Amino acid sequence: MSSCGLILIHAPSVYDFRHKSILYGPISDLVPSTPVFEMYPIGFTSIAEYLERNGYRVRIANLALRMLNDPNFDVEASIAQMDTAVFGIDLHWLPHAHGALEIARVVKRLHPNRPILFGGFSSTYFHRELAQRHEVDFVMRGDSTEGPVLELMKYIFSGGQAQPHVGSAEHRQLKAVPNLVWKDSEQQVHVNPLSHCPQNLDGLLLDYSHVLKSVVRYRDLANFLPFRTWISYPITAALSVRGCTHNCLTCGGSAYAFRKLHARQQPSFRNPEELANDIRRVSRFSRGPIFVLGDIRQAGEEYANRFLDAITGFKKPVILELFNTAQPKFLTRIARALPDFTIEISLESHNDLVRKAFGRPYSTEAIERTIASALDAGCRRLDVFFMVGLPKQTFESVMATVDYCGQLISRYTSNRDKRLAPFISPLAPFLDPGSRAFEEPERHGYHLHCRTLEEHRQALLAPSWKHALNYETKWMDRNAIVSATYEAGRRLNLLKGEFGLIESHIAAATDKRIARAIALDKEIDRILTINSLPERQARLKDLKAQVETSNLSTVCDKRELELPMHGHRFRWISVAQVVLQEMWKDGCRYLSGHWERWKTIVE
Repeated sequence: MSSCGLILIHAPSVYDFRHKSILYGPISDLVPSTPVFEMYPIGFTSIAEYLERNGYRVRIANLALRMLNDPNFDVEASIAQMDTAVFGIDLHWLPHAHGALEIARVVKRLHPNRPILFGGFSSTYFHRELAQRHEVDFVMRGDSTEGPVLELMKYIFSGGQAQPHVGSAEHRQLKAVPNLVWKDSEQQVHVNPLSHCPQNLDGLLLDYSHVLKSVVRYRDLANFLPFRTWISYPITAALSVRGCTHNCLTCGGSAYAFRKLHARQQPSFRNPEELANDIRRVSRFSRGPIFVLGDIRQAGEEYANRFLDAITGFKKPVILELFNTAQPKFLTRIARALPDFTIEISLESHNDLVRKAFGRPYSTEAIERTIASALDAGCRRLDVFFMVGLPKQTFESVMATVDYCGQLISRYTSNRDKRLAPFISPLAPFLDPGSRAFEEPERHGYHLHCRTLEEHRQALLAPSWKHALNYETKWMDRNAIVSATYEAGRRLNLLKGEFGLIESHIAAATDKRIARAIALDKEIDRILTINSLPERQARLKDLKAQVETSNLSTVCDKRELELPMHGHRFRWISVAQVVLQEMWKDGCRYLSGHWERWKTIVE
């Protein structure tokens, strides 16, 4: 059996993105990663820690980042050198449909006798379609798969086969692993009950020191980095919940989607004191901001107060989400506990009807009171997010949203106070599978162009994000969604420059990128009218250099999302302690191995 139990591989969105000419547009402008989506899911960290705690070595291989950073990085050579009992590949976010499957094919070709396990939200949704593919041996369904993955590892390490004979003891063993989708020797797909759905997250530990230890153990930093710019901006996450109490229309993480996909009837919360400990544990190594995933009020006022009591006195930057309006008293309470706090609100639209149709029940007037109270309470920054591609939203409505952003900026911005930061981006490239909009598109004013995993895989190869969109709405087709996105981005960028939220040279550079993206969109449309396939491909290839200059920070500079940091990004003494501890353990393991071999020889 291999020395490593599980290698978790994160693939790029499109496997051969280094060779293809694809205008990704602004699909990743408001997330830390690039359009390659090189940021691996937080589940990698929790699964790795849980398995290591139970005696299995786990390694992370961020192939997306390796490919992004090094044009000459040989993916197949890297995979060929991997030695593990099981390969795990995430298909969490649907934009990885192409890259994840292509990587799986390579792994299966180079390691035909090693099982390949898929997991993640999109894997859960498309589990049957995945399981029917030759390169996929297992799919683990659900939102909390640490326990079932451990059971599968025990089965593999006991000598169990990936595709056991019907009626065998191994066949019965695999049937007992909760949430597992697998095949028998006759290629019959079996879908085990989705019975593992923990009611709390108390057994979970997001221990980022595990990543540091793995870097030392494998002498490998490149594969463990979460995203391209993480070293310069080491933002980390703390998980307060799995599940949600809200039902946003297009969200694959809504209450509706969790019930449908993961059999989760109610959210599973992290103990509030342990959540505070998670944050303090991260701060031992990193000086970067910590993003608390999920509104801390979802479990009720008592939960929020317990968390704030436990975290009181923590002076490092913390980012909190608000899914609904908040009272001044609550925001003041946050300020007392976390003096360096940032608030993020997804307002979606200035229009109450559009917002309500999307699933946000509060009024513009009510959220404005929350914005004012948060600023009065002393939040370091307040990010407000708007979206293009919503139900009941027209091109004119999107432009009115930008006008509203101007009103907010004018009201809350001065020469000394530039804490309010509005952003706008498209719902792209895909509606989330499992969301209400994906399941009942026509009812909510959507029309889907893709339904199956294979259709989405093919869509990712489209030459521009417009042609990759898996939806249109009753009020805007693909062309209108793209046009509204670029025009809204252009107008909001100019407003930010005018009011001094961003420097003039940054505003000018963004304006040029938007203009270039619009021109490229038109040129790609023109090329697609050419009848000759070889000529179309040649023309698109000629655009690659121009396209690549327009694929990052399209409608806003990504650095606008970053909180200012000064000095060292990491606490190097604490990092050194972890490194030395792991080196000592490695040395002890090495000497112990030699001692055992020497005893065997002597005996």
